[in-house]
Amino acid sequence: MKLVIFGAPGAGKGTLAVMLAQRLKLKKISLGDMLREEAKKNTPLGNTLAEYMQKGALVDDKIVAQVIKENITEEDFILDGYPRNINQALTLDEILKEKGLNLDYFIYLNASEQTIIERLSGRRVCAKCGAIYHIKNMPPKKEGVCDICGGQLITRKDDTVEVIKKRWNVFQAEATPIIEHYRKQGKLIEVDSNKDKDVVFSSLWEKING
Repeated sequence: MKLVIFGAPGAGKGTLAVMLAQRLKLKKISLGDMLREEAKKNTPLGNTLAEYMQKGALVDDKIVAQVIKENITEEDFILDGYPRNINQALTLDEILKEKGLNLDYFIYLNASEQTIIERLSGRRVCAKCGAIYHIKNMPPKKEGVCDICGGQLITRKDDTVEVIKKRWNVFQAEATPIIEHYRKQGKLIEVDSNKDKDVVFSSLWEKING
């Protein structure tokens, strides 16, 4: 089975992707992980990616497509983090067609703006070891202190309400054409991801096997 998982930042893509990968024995392909791994390699592509990352710039779509193309094989997978816009969706269609592969489902985790704000604004990260907590869903034993190393827990700059709202608006503008693209192909699975991850997974599992 070949799947794409899609949703706003904070919709639960990473968590649900891991759960599905384990249950269906799929290779989990994360665009962010792929780009970071490729950037470590002493290759023309790796060096180009490293330059983008050092500048903190968005990686060009053509370069991203090259990385995707190199990492997609006949092996069953779940892809997280790509496509992010309609042009990337069309490119993914071309890559799969060229390889003689077919996408089974495009999974859209539909979460409300309020849910996204609560999840991301409540996230706390250890400044020392990088461990992640949530003030409501996964609080540390001692407020503001990491359970693992005792480091200070901080709010990331992109987890402020103002920044989250901007990211939400950008996502909404780019998401609609992609969702409609896969709806027309009959590959769209949409689930309510405002609920607990186990409830979301159960609903998703029923739709995949329905």
